[in-house]
Amino acid sequence: MIKSKLNREDYPWYNFYKDVPKHLKYSDDLMVEVVMKVALKYPNSYAIEYYNNKITYKELVDRIVACAKSLKTIGVNQGDIVSICMPNTPEALIMFYAVNLVGAVSNMIHPLSSEKEIEMYLNKTKSKVIMTIDMNYKKVINIINNTSVSKVIISSAGYSLKGFKKKMYSIFNTDVTKAIKKIRQVFLKAFQNREVISYKKFAQKGNSYYEDYACDRKGEDLAVILYSGGTSGTPKGIMLSNNNINALSFQASLMCVPLGPGDSIIAILPIFHGFGLGVCIHTCLFVGAKAILVPTFKGKKLNDLIKKTNPTVLVGVPTLFEALVRNEPKKGLDLSNIKLIISGGDVLPENKYNEYNEFFARHGSKAKIRVGYGLTESTAASCLNPSNVKHRPNSIGIPLPDMIYKIVKIGTTKEADIMEDGEICINGPTVMMGYLNEEEETRNTLKEHKDGKTWLHTGDVGCMDEDGFVYFKSRIKRIIISSGYNVYPSYIEEIINKHEYVSNSTVIGVPDKYRGQRVKAYVVLKKEVKLDENVKEEIKQYCEKYIAKYALPREYEFKNELPKTLVGKIAYTVLEEEEKLKEKLNFNK
Repeated sequence: MIKSKLNREDYPWYNFYKDVPKHLKYSDDLMVEVVMKVALKYPNSYAIEYYNNKITYKELVDRIVACAKSLKTIGVNQGDIVSICMPNTPEALIMFYAVNLVGAVSNMIHPLSSEKEIEMYLNKTKSKVIMTIDMNYKKVINIINNTSVSKVIISSAGYSLKGFKKKMYSIFNTDVTKAIKKIRQVFLKAFQNREVISYKKFAQKGNSYYEDYACDRKGEDLAVILYSGGTSGTPKGIMLSNNNINALSFQASLMCVPLGPGDSIIAILPIFHGFGLGVCIHTCLFVGAKAILVPTFKGKKLNDLIKKTNPTVLVGVPTLFEALVRNEPKKGLDLSNIKLIISGGDVLPENKYNEYNEFFARHGSKAKIRVGYGLTESTAASCLNPSNVKHRPNSIGIPLPDMIYKIVKIGTTKEADIMEDGEICINGPTVMMGYLNEEEETRNTLKEHKDGKTWLHTGDVGCMDEDGFVYFKSRIKRIIISSGYNVYPSYIEEIINKHEYVSNSTVIGVPDKYRGQRVKAYVVLKKEVKLDENVKEEIKQYCEKYIAKYALPREYEFKNELPKTLVGKIAYTVLEEEEKLKEKLNFNK
């Protein structure tokens, strides 16, 4: 049993670490202090690229310090909450690290959130300052007086653009001056002493600040709040410390060697998401590499972006790789510079793994996709397939240094056997501090076991082989119970996705009076396949061949596309809600 090995210091996955240490020595630095130390080593190396505008490490740190001074001038102090509602722009990153430098806490909000969601995030954290993208000004107008926010900083995706691009952005996008004027009018109707200011003017405020701007916060202190569904599905504020994010970057940098100055990562994954912030940004800066910031994901232009920027590292979710393949140019795409490819954030079916690797090989890259796993509650990645072993189908890899994985029987803390399905549990320095103002939810997720360690119960079903490789199976909540049988949607999806006609699919459980739940599959065909009765029948017969009868989809619905979450995952819950509504309407007839 794995159990006997997990109670010792010779965990089986150590055999695959090669030159990676089993344990690391962590500093007690703030995140910004880590970046500053890198800047001392590589002052003239590029830290950020944004539409051909490049910023060196020295320039980045200078702008962070200036921003920190500006924060002090508007009254931001140690422990205050500053909400950042921005896409991936230089100003958003500078603000993030400046907030860290003055000892405040960054509350990261998706800019495409609804106005009521933004209101909830502001009130949940009692934010006194919000930095937001100009296109959100109407949302801010509608909710700002329902919050305790006293300062609004309006930025723009065009702020760091130059020349023709800047001019075109100003023509076709929201005018910052207009946004500021409108929000000020709303402020004046309610309270005085509130301020609305452009990022440009805000950044200049620090020029006249000569007092101390640094803080006495430590690595163990709260640094950032990110959002996830938690175990109940409602948004939870995930509290992460400096140590959480720095530990992730240290671990990941060793598992992904050699990376350093001269390397570059396309940062498409958003900074308000753990994967984007922790891996694409902080880990990148941790090693002195360059982050190529992309504020919006446009699948059709992704190949062109790669051709222009020539990155050495590609980190993404399966949606990103699918966009590359779907929009493959007939010629001219040279990927030989890419030496590391990481996929995480969602399940990567085996057939897609092979298809994407063939795509990269076709265009000159010798890298193979390394599948990883993590969740925001563990500061994004905590498990990754090593580079020096043969691919193990459907494996999400081995734990990073100082991270411990174990599988427990669902609903218990009792350890499962080798290859027995159970709940994935994680222990280690990247495990979150807890959920903000959610004591019960925190207790349901962070549990102390008999070994005295606190384990993160992920809510995911998986298993572990005798070598310590982990295999993700499904979300616990996604188990469909049909006629007493447990059906795992991700397993059914993987089979359907292997059919030559299928581009993608998702599977949900639909209420059924007889079975409790029946399995329904939503299928997206490849663009060259025309939907007709023959195609439907062929896919149905294929499923009957490869799927057990009790787990077979009872319904198939063919769609042009599947709904996605704000970070690009398939939003199966949207489909579940649609089915519940249909059921309700039928009941009322």
